[in-house]
Order: sequence, then C-alpha cells, then structure tokens
Amino acid sequence: MAGALEDSLALAYLAARNTLPGPERRDDAYEHDLMMGTLRPAAQAAGTTIEAVAWDADIDFGRFDAAIIGTTWDYADQLDRFVERLAAITQQCALFNPLSMVSWNLDKRYLRDLEARGVACIPTLWVDRADATVIAEAFATLDCDTLVAKRQVGGGAFGQVRLLRGGPVPELPHAMMLQPYLPSIVEEGELSFVFVEGAFSHALRKRPKAGDYRIQSLYGGTEAPLTPAPADLAVAQRVVDALENCPLYGRVDLIRGPEGRLCLMELELVEPFLYPVQGPELGKRLIEAALRRL
Repeated sequence: MAGALEDSLALAYLAARNTLPGPERRDDAYEHDLMMGTLRPAAQAAGTTIEAVAWDADIDFGRFDAAIIGTTWDYADQLDRFVERLAAITQQCALFNPLSMVSWNLDKRYLRDLEARGVACIPTLWVDRADATVIAEAFATLDCDTLVAKRQVGGGAFGQVRLLRGGPVPELPHAMMLQPYLPSIVEEGELSFVFVEGAFSHALRKRPKAGDYRIQSLYGGTEAPLTPAPADLAVAQRVVDALENCPLYGRVDLIRGPEGRLCLMELELVEPFLYPVQGPELGKRLIEAALRRL
C-alpha cells in the first residue's frame, strides 16, 4: 500500500467517467465538483491527498491507501462489472464503504432486511416483472390510486415512474419495487440525514420542483439545510444502528407516511451525494474518519 512507502497517505475518490471533468458530463456532475471541493482541502489539512479516479480506470490502485466510492453513478446498468472492479480494488487498497456492505446495499431488497430489524419502511411489493396485470394487482394490494415503480437496482430516479390506477403502464424491463405514492414528498419533502462513522453530521430537506415529485437536482429538485426535530433524528439514527457494521458514511432518506410516522425511503451506503453545502464540516469529518480506519 502507498502509506507503507510514503510519509503521507493517499486516497482515491471513485467516480463515473461522466461525472469527471470533460466534454460529456452529466447535468448533475457539479455535485461531484462540490464533493471534491470539500474533500481536497480537508485532505490537505490532514496531511494527505485525495484524487478523483474513474472506477473503471486501468490503473494500479495499489498507489492509494484507500478508495472511497463517490460519484459512481453509472453502475446500475453494468452491475456485475462494477462489483468485479470493486473486488479487484479491494485486493489493492482499502475500500469504503467495504465491499460486503456495498454488495448488500446495491439491491434495494436490503430494505426488507432493515424492516425485519424494526425499521419502518414504505409498504413495498417486489416484482421481477411489472406488467399491466401485476400493476393492477398492486393497486388493489396496496389500496392506493397512485403508485411509484422504482428499479430494484438503480439510483437517481432513473427508470422510475408514477402510475395512476387505470392509466397506461409503460414498458418496465427491470425488476421493480412498487410503492404507494406519498403526497408528503411534495408537502414536506424528503428528509435526508448524513452520518459519518455512525455519528450524525447534518440534515437537509429536499423538495421537487412544482408539478413533479422527484427531488433529485436532475429534475429541478432543491435542497435546504435542516435542523431536525430530535424525534426525527432519532428515527434516522435507529436506521444506522440497525446495521451489522458501522459504515464510514451513509445517508438516510426519510419520508413521512399518512399517519405522520417517518418511513425509510432509502439508506444510501454505496455512492450517495452527501450535500457538503448543507454540511460544511463534512469534508473534515469524512477525511479524518477515513484516515482513522487506515
């Protein structure tokens, strides 16, 4: 490892090629720049370095002491290759979060495990194929008039659709999760809680643009800092505490159900954007926590 040969440690920040600077970047690649903008000075202050590297780059990761999975937002349609590459990187340096945790979190069926551990989740039907018949049955089972269909492996709301009872059903070629649409996504927004080493860092509220329900920046969503109510923070903390091992970083996304109870939307342990603008201490906390693990 690099640290055994050099005075200072070296970190890699894994990214997708289309989030790295270049002529064909994703529209939300500025979020990658925000992360590097907080991590680089924090690394320098800690006497180390961090370099953004494409996860599929043909390089020797042995020159790094650790790789942090960052903006690898193109993995969903090449999942096997992504996992194989992470496994290879693990043989050359430390990986955060670790591969066993990442492999579990890549498929959203992890929500079933957390629900079994007492975490409140949105009612969900898990289907290998969501055709018109399956969707019609889902409306009846979930007793709702609006459904949201999401890919079981995916992110950024790609492949996600909102469906109305009796309305058209588009082609959904992937294994899907079907959930009742919760109006609170528009009324209150999604509440996100960022944790580093299991400790709360900061929170924010994400809202969709008018006329939409998707809160991601790609669709016009906005976010603002949030000072969470103690009871809401306790719900987020219980999600992290339900894990078998403590992640280096994680983001808990919660939404309020019809009875006022916060439910887990997602627990992001693979490649979450951690909203450094709303958490100005994030870079320092994340770099120092990573170095403590080495």
